[in-house]
Amino acid sequence: MTTTRTESVDTPAGEARILWHPARRARLVLAVSHGAGGGVEARDLQALAAALPARGITVALVEQPWRVAGKKVAAAPKVLDEGWRGLWPALAAPGPPVVAGGRSAGARVACRTSAGLGAAGVLALAFPLHPPGRPEKSRAAELTGSGLPTLVVQGGRDPFGRPEEFPQPAAEHPYELVEVAHGDHGFAVPKKADTTQEEALRTITDAVADWLARLPG
Repeated sequence: MTTTRTESVDTPAGEARILWHPARRARLVLAVSHGAGGGVEARDLQALAAALPARGITVALVEQPWRVAGKKVAAAPKVLDEGWRGLWPALAAPGPPVVAGGRSAGARVACRTSAGLGAAGVLALAFPLHPPGRPEKSRAAELTGSGLPTLVVQGGRDPFGRPEEFPQPAAEHPYELVEVAHGDHGFAVPKKADTTQEEALRTITDAVADWLARLPG
């Protein structure tokens, strides 16, 4: 999909970049950022940018300052959060409510900052519930800490946290979880799986679209 518009934004963490995929008469903006191991070319982010504008959702793919600067290692969490907060006015400028989102480390940023920014909800793609092989290092409190409507989309074989490892949502910390069968941390599915890569991506886009449709716009 061809990016409609690219916007550079100065933040306390350096220059960031927003790749806008606008919807006509958008009712919401979904702002999603990448993880520590890649950029906005990630398959799930690209699938959302391709599918959601036709459903009335403007998608803003956010390239974090460290990535724009060409660095290979992500910045510290505090710096990532500063960059996201600095971007927020640009994300909110079109007018519709903004849902904060991201994949992996980007999801953690969204969870940590969304309540203070007045986000309409949080989308956590491939949330890193714990480091691989270290389930005792749970980040569940970070996931549930915003108190906002939250959707988690998680691969069935994600080493950073399989769906069954997530805690049951509590009344005071509600969230929804959708499993992408056979998906790894990047939502890749093995060729021998009984689902295709295209079907896995459709699971993601349909789940996100359905959830967004239930949020007030």
